[in-house]
Amino acid sequence: MSTPFPTLVLPTPQPLLTRTGWVSWLGALVVLCALVPVLNLWVPEGSAFHLSDFAVALTAKIMCYAICAMSMGLIWGYTGILSLGHGLFFALGGYAMGMYLMRQIGLDGNYKSALPDFMVFLDWKELPWHWALSDSFVATLFLVVAVPGLVAFVFGYFAFRSRIKGVYFSIITQAMTFAAMLLFFRNETGFGGNNGFTDFKRILDIPIATTSMRMTLFVLTAAILLGFFLLSRWLVNSKFGRVLQAVRDAETRVMFSGYNPIGFKLTIWTISAMMCGVAGALYVTQVGIINPSEMSPANSIEIAIWAAVGGRATLIGPVVGAFIVNGAKSWLTVTYPEFWLYFLGALFIGVTLFLPDGVVGLIKKLKGSKT
Repeated sequence: MSTPFPTLVLPTPQPLLTRTGWVSWLGALVVLCALVPVLNLWVPEGSAFHLSDFAVALTAKIMCYAICAMSMGLIWGYTGILSLGHGLFFALGGYAMGMYLMRQIGLDGNYKSALPDFMVFLDWKELPWHWALSDSFVATLFLVVAVPGLVAFVFGYFAFRSRIKGVYFSIITQAMTFAAMLLFFRNETGFGGNNGFTDFKRILDIPIATTSMRMTLFVLTAAILLGFFLLSRWLVNSKFGRVLQAVRDAETRVMFSGYNPIGFKLTIWTISAMMCGVAGALYVTQVGIINPSEMSPANSIEIAIWAAVGGRATLIGPVVGAFIVNGAKSWLTVTYPEFWLYFLGALFIGVTLFLPDGVVGLIKKLKGSKT
């Protein structure tokens, strides 16, 4: 008598978001895209409910950082790849958008020339070859995503094929962004040298400093942040995402199971870099400046800190971490500027020792202990 084979039960597909998750997501969409503009534009300044221009600008900047932190969560929290060079991809997206914004200045610069002011000052006679598409907004949108993605793909292809992982991968990514920073500091590269790009006037021939444009960019940033959250959620809940988590936990077993981890790691690494490029482009339009200091290794380390503080093995955690750290930074650099770096170091050490799952992980544990 033959023994029947056991029935194979496949895991049920998880929904993109739970009912509570959708309510929270829609609530965030309403608050950021509807309530904030109303409180800033239509509530009088003397009212207790008025949201100041400074608060709106700060929130917009932190939302750009939150996109970077979420991308770090994808590669570090879900794949086990710690990058200390994501500031490079952020800056590349910013420079791609900055080149377009510099061309939009037109003849309104200090030298009344079609060339950017820094090129006139350096006695350049024509635009360099890599500025060829900088006058097209559509091409700029493509380059914002393509340039960081291409750099990440080429770097990741050789790094992952060489089986570089762990602390060695982190060090190499840090060296990569430091080398790029030194390159962009040079005037002959055509990226503005130490000063970078600033003094933007228009975007799509519309003045960039107007209240309506500022709020449009804020709403666009919020929508893209929430959209990236859904995209990331879809990725990690899919079969692709489950393989990524398996690579993080036991890469050798994944190989023995017939999967090639290189393709999975390279794909999520490239997607993460593209997300950072979009964040950099949004950042430049609202902050109004981009220079090589955005590529400094310290900035890339901060991105990792945001993910660690919030909870790197989640998607909402890095977003929360970005708001906590940058909110504290905004307050401390004004109130106690000499203690800011000490606070940041102590925060990272404290989270590593006592909150390995971050703030979101702590909240989940507290909820679990009550049930």
